[in-house]
Amino acid sequence: MFSKLAYSVFEQSIVDYHKHDHVDQPIANPYAKDQFEHLLYLKNWIDTVQWHFEDIIRDPQIDPVAALTLKRRIDASNQERTDMVEYIDGYFLQKYSSVAAKDNAKINSESPAWAFDRLSILALKIYHMQEEATREGASPEHRANCQTKLNVLLEQRSDLSTAIDDLLHDIEQGEKFMKVYKQMKMYNDDELNPVLYQNKK
Repeated sequence: MFSKLAYSVFEQSIVDYHKHDHVDQPIANPYAKDQFEHLLYLKNWIDTVQWHFEDIIRDPQIDPVAALTLKRRIDASNQERTDMVEYIDGYFLQKYSSVAAKDNAKINSESPAWAFDRLSILALKIYHMQEEATREGASPEHRANCQTKLNVLLEQRSDLSTAIDDLLHDIEQGEKFMKVYKQMKMYNDDELNPVLYQNKK
């Protein structure tokens, strides 16, 4: 099952990151570049670093100049995340390129890679909620509340994993077909963002 494989890689990436727990630590992707797992590991590493960027920038004592620099890094990370999703969808387009869609085949509301994106973020939520549910020094009420939230996240993981595997099965059988739209983000493009292209004059 693709979802089980993906989730195990996401978990590995998260654990590896937290060995040092620093946004500037270098990635040490354990998978060869020609393996699908390499893409999944890289995807989640980007998500994990950005997760911690988002924590840091919410520090009420952060220096405004440092915050602006970090905001630029978050913007770049968002673009990298989107690029990785599109790259992973390219893998699936190639994988299922020989499948003939049935006449009554339908399109899904999201592509496989965007579903894996949601699973990657969910893995991060589960990891950090588990930390909070067992955090020493936290009140019993805090731990109990986080355990309740964790139970919901685990149920969501089961549902999302099933949905991903069902989607891939339907594509394999020609019941659904892939049609990938580029995100076409405009704010990072100096030809599309008016603030950027007006400053070029």
